[in-house]
Amino acid sequence: MDLEERIRRLEDRVAIKDLAVLYGFVMDERDIAGVRKIFAPDATLRSQDGVFNATGIEEIVKTYEGRFAALGPTNHFSHGHVVQFDDADPDRATGLLASHAEVVRDGKPMLVALRYKDAYKRNPSGWQFADRLMSYMYYIPVSEYADGLPGDLRVRAYGDQRPADWPEALKGDPDLSWLTKLL
Repeated sequence: MDLEERIRRLEDRVAIKDLAVLYGFVMDERDIAGVRKIFAPDATLRSQDGVFNATGIEEIVKTYEGRFAALGPTNHFSHGHVVQFDDADPDRATGLLASHAEVVRDGKPMLVALRYKDAYKRNPSGWQFADRLMSYMYYIPVSEYADGLPGDLRVRAYGDQRPADWPEALKGDPDLSWLTKLL
């Protein structure tokens, strides 16, 4: 790549990382207009446990409106973020983001450890999510954190106890090609 392409790549990486952080603010502020700005019109929103499965911006907005109705105050914060550009298409990239959230769900304070596997695309308005896949290491009431974290049933957001999406679930999944592509 020449110098101009390298600078553009750096600017794109910053814009994508900003997009991922902005997502947390959009969630915490219940900003539906923001949801419409950060997701592409034909984007998909999914979760590893199958609870989220929306295609297109209108379904995504409806999904978040339902989520916001169940949530009280939230605080999303991002950790490490790895971005991989598509060498064949400079307007496409993928990423893996580690995140946590403090939430109140159905009146109950909860802690959440999340990973987002993302696909991004550049539209005329800038970089947006083309696909977002959420997975959970835990989604657990604060009062159950110390006792619940060591077990396998760490997703307790839906009134029952469900298996965590990782790391245990990865033991039976030999296809980690998405991860090795980032290395």
